[in-house]
Amino acid sequence: MRVWFQVLSVALAAVSLQPIGAQPLAATDAQGRRSGFADMGVSTQNIQRDDRQNPAMLWVADGELLWSRAAGSADKSCVSCHGPVASLKGVAVQYPRFDNLSQKPVNLGERINLCRQRHQLAPRLPAMDQRLIALETVVAHQSRGMSIRPDPDPRLQAFRRQGETLFSQRLGQLDLSCAQCHDQQAGRLLGGTVIPQAHPTGYPLYRLEWQGMGTLQRRLRNCMSGVRAEPFALGSSELVAMELYLLGRAAGMPLETPAIRP
Repeated sequence: MRVWFQVLSVALAAVSLQPIGAQPLAATDAQGRRSGFADMGVSTQNIQRDDRQNPAMLWVADGELLWSRAAGSADKSCVSCHGPVASLKGVAVQYPRFDNLSQKPVNLGERINLCRQRHQLAPRLPAMDQRLIALETVVAHQSRGMSIRPDPDPRLQAFRRQGETLFSQRLGQLDLSCAQCHDQQAGRLLGGTVIPQAHPTGYPLYRLEWQGMGTLQRRLRNCMSGVRAEPFALGSSELVAMELYLLGRAAGMPLETPAIRP
């Protein structure tokens, strides 16, 4: 891991850096919604504001390298089909989206894996693989500051309703639902940390608790473990449905990737 960070530190020099203040975020929007950014202390906010301090930019740098690297028996890179990663500006804010071939919603990480399988003829990357997270991060980074625009495909409605049901369903030995914490208790303290409103505006993000990057599915599984429930498997239809619902709640809010959270 130390070697990996040394390599990325060199690569980071090639990433365009933004000064403090480059990401102005309103504390509360017109609908009373707050990003988790607004609940953080100023010092932590400043880490996110300044790309020179934000450790998540290491994953952006690594993602840029992977974007240009050929993979699979097709010997193709992402550039071969898409061109520069900047061409994907506006893409991440629309995920999860409906995939016609599999006839189900897929999140951004799954889309990357499907591209690997279908076009690069390369094996899938595991859900927690740092290469996959780096690719997700660099793609999402292209849309930073853009409004989240959930896919309006009507075929997704049933999955969104499933996600809403799961969000409101009591789970685990503590018999708590996501809604009880993030709707009814949002803004109060839990273990010294403010309970956010559950608007996933910054994923993949760098969580200080993790000392690394993680996806929304990782966070959902952490919450499930916290209420002593058996977490859904990474990539499961249940977690994708919850992602769909949560991104719908955040519609119109600006994407922050790569965000920082406590």
